[in-house]
Amino acid sequence: MENITFGLTSEEAAKRLMEYGPNRLTAKKQKTLVRRFFEQLNNALIYILLAAAVISGLAGEVSDAVIIVAVVLVNALVGVLQESKAEKSLEALQKMSAPKTLVRRDGIPLEIPSEDVVPGDLVLLEAGRVIPCDLTITEAANLMVEESALTGESVPVEKSAGIDDASVVENVSPADQPGMCFMGTIVTYGRGEGTALRTGMETEIGRIAKMLEQEQELATPLQSKLSRFGRTLGIAILILCGLMFGVSLLQNWIKTGSLGREILFEFFLISISLAVAAIPEGLPAIVTIVLALGVQRMSRENAIVRKLPAVETLGSVTVICSDKTGTLTQNRMTVVRMYAGGAASDVEDFSTKGEGENLLAACLVLCNDAHYSLDSATGEENETGDPTETALLKAGAQFGLYKEDIEKTNPRVDELPFDSGRKRMTTVHERQGERTAYTKGATDSVLEVCTHIFNGEGIGPLTDELRAEIESAAEKMSGEALRVLAAAYKPLGSGGAQTASLESGMVFLGLTGMMDPPRLEVKDSIARCRESGITTVMITGDHKHTAFAIARELDIAQSLDQSLSGREIDGLTDEELVEKTETVRVFARVSPEHKVRIVKAFKAAGNIVSMTGDGVNDAPSLKAADIGVAMGITGTDVAKGASDMVLTDDNFNSIVTAVEAGRNIYNNIKKAITFLLSCNAGEIIAIFTAIVIGWAPPLRPIHILWVNLITDTLPALALGMEPPDPAVMSARPRDPRESLFAGGTGVHIIGNGIAIGVLTLFAYRLGLRLQDGSLMYARTIAFVVLSLSQLFHAFNMRHFKKSLFTSGLFKNPYLFGALLIGAALQVAVVTIPPLAALFKVFPLTLSDWGLAAAIAVVPVALNELAKIIIRMISPAR
Repeated sequence: MENITFGLTSEEAAKRLMEYGPNRLTAKKQKTLVRRFFEQLNNALIYILLAAAVISGLAGEVSDAVIIVAVVLVNALVGVLQESKAEKSLEALQKMSAPKTLVRRDGIPLEIPSEDVVPGDLVLLEAGRVIPCDLTITEAANLMVEESALTGESVPVEKSAGIDDASVVENVSPADQPGMCFMGTIVTYGRGEGTALRTGMETEIGRIAKMLEQEQELATPLQSKLSRFGRTLGIAILILCGLMFGVSLLQNWIKTGSLGREILFEFFLISISLAVAAIPEGLPAIVTIVLALGVQRMSRENAIVRKLPAVETLGSVTVICSDKTGTLTQNRMTVVRMYAGGAASDVEDFSTKGEGENLLAACLVLCNDAHYSLDSATGEENETGDPTETALLKAGAQFGLYKEDIEKTNPRVDELPFDSGRKRMTTVHERQGERTAYTKGATDSVLEVCTHIFNGEGIGPLTDELRAEIESAAEKMSGEALRVLAAAYKPLGSGGAQTASLESGMVFLGLTGMMDPPRLEVKDSIARCRESGITTVMITGDHKHTAFAIARELDIAQSLDQSLSGREIDGLTDEELVEKTETVRVFARVSPEHKVRIVKAFKAAGNIVSMTGDGVNDAPSLKAADIGVAMGITGTDVAKGASDMVLTDDNFNSIVTAVEAGRNIYNNIKKAITFLLSCNAGEIIAIFTAIVIGWAPPLRPIHILWVNLITDTLPALALGMEPPDPAVMSARPRDPRESLFAGGTGVHIIGNGIAIGVLTLFAYRLGLRLQDGSLMYARTIAFVVLSLSQLFHAFNMRHFKKSLFTSGLFKNPYLFGALLIGAALQVAVVTIPPLAALFKVFPLTLSDWGLAAAIAVVPVALNELAKIIIRMISPAR
């Protein structure tokens, strides 16, 4: 049984609870720690490394296999520790549900757990209650509901009975449904009743939860490139090893005319040496660690990165889709304009010295149900009540009028509360036996009860001409996207007046215009984005004209034609919406589904999209974006859980700082990758050339592993900690489709690889001559030259155009430290007997070390010469 006044019977409620299930959100299954660990291993380069480890172990090179496996495990552990992939969005959504709800069952009010609410329940609403489900309002008395977490708008909305039903609400934004209340929103004023329409996952918040589950995690540009590179490298290694194995067999057949089992095994080991040389073993770990170091640096700049690969995505961002309320604006209503005595002025310039102006300020403070106080010692503000009314109290405080103080001498003795029919409220106050009525409300509703006006010369009749002037002033404020309220008063004398006649024959005092003002620092940040080739787009649940007014003030949009409403979006196909992204900069009155469509449209147009937001309604679009940015202070747990990055200061400027950091981090990662690949190219050239010529391999597999994992790793990490480039934001965003080897990087890798490879072979042949053909000595010299040349080569990577001496030899202390530590470790390997035995190296004299260092420094001289030529052809910035 369901009755609009009686409610459900207990039996019917129990039956529906079985039918519809508990009124809660179902949680998505979390990934296990084991699954996260193996996801870190799901990488082509890792597969190649593991294959090399297995083959090395089978071939008897156990030490090589152990080292490779250790590197893979360290890489996976770093990834798991640094990146939390747990999805907390649904858990946060569950926390938003009201723990207790007041319903009427069997005709009796009853408080029950919110998860026991079922469709058809009669829910009782009162100030302070969290709404437990989506419901249609059946009764409302001055009912105001705060929906900012769902719609993004800070001003409570008025709710009325009998407007919406289930057939109307399906394709309409929550902000446009005055006859509906939604799960997770809060009653701020008045009372009401409503019939539960949807519960659990069928509610508006439930739909958002489903959208969060459906969004797939996409690889970042760098992840995609490294994955493609890994696959290409794997194929190339197989081809190269097979080719070298074949060449070796052919050479031996020509020399000896036979292929013994031992010969096959030896050549197989040589092929393994080449595979080890070709694989940049430290690359996955280096990229992960550099990203992690970047994250730590960004946390000091008020940006907490939740998902590690998102750091480099920031450097590619071309569009920032920003929520308006709380992100571009302050999320607090503020009086900005005043109109009194026939003149309008900014609130800062408004003076209460005139009697009419003072009465206007007093009316704003006294005809008010909110509370506001300011601690003069600490500057801490305390406010409760409707945001519009607290804004009026703050304006009064600017004029030196505080409600608590003024009410001591002007206590409230009577009132007519606000209701949607009159669109105004009136309070009566008594001072020294004399009573005065104060009224505030919508301009037209206040003007209709006024017969006089307080102008600069005192009280006079409110003529049609003066009414027209007031209406014109109100329209002008509305055109500036201000919320306009009018104020009036009426002296009642010592006897007072009947309540029914309070709102008649009143004296008009003036107008106030208020808005949620833009953050002061945002305009400069948006201008900086524009200079960097990044487009800022506003997405909001607010009205189109209001949104455009803010966008125009922030230089996001210049024409109303650059705005699009949710209803207009509904009339567009996905392809048409993609076309609109070329010109539209403001999307207004949008739903969570609209936001996701907008983000996807910008992505379809070839953009890398960042979405910022703080409300529940922003969560799906935060997840759909390439990088979602949530606000740390005003942001809901849902938004934070769906985001890639959280701003601890809720400052739009921090987004720009994060983008700059992302660009620098990507550049540093590219320097590290280029360094590692050029070093590996040198090793490949040295080994492959020696085999083709018919020489014995100049290096053992363990030598190459040592260089790749120890000698190369420290400089690569140091390059990842390069100081920020101050000119990085003067460039346009990096094309995410750009190859890792674009911009001359491929030439740089090959050129330096040839130099390092040739010098290693030169040292090897020189060693054979100096020690009468001693293979161990020759390999030791080649090993040392390869190691030292790569340590010196790291300094070439600091800048691709600037000279090492211009960019600063000591500006990156980590790189200089890596050189000293790497050289010390190399000396230790050669001179400490147990290590020397493991690596099968020959003890070197001081003159041998000097010779090796002299050969190893040649790549630095070659790069300096190349940079001179590059600067002549293409001058540096």
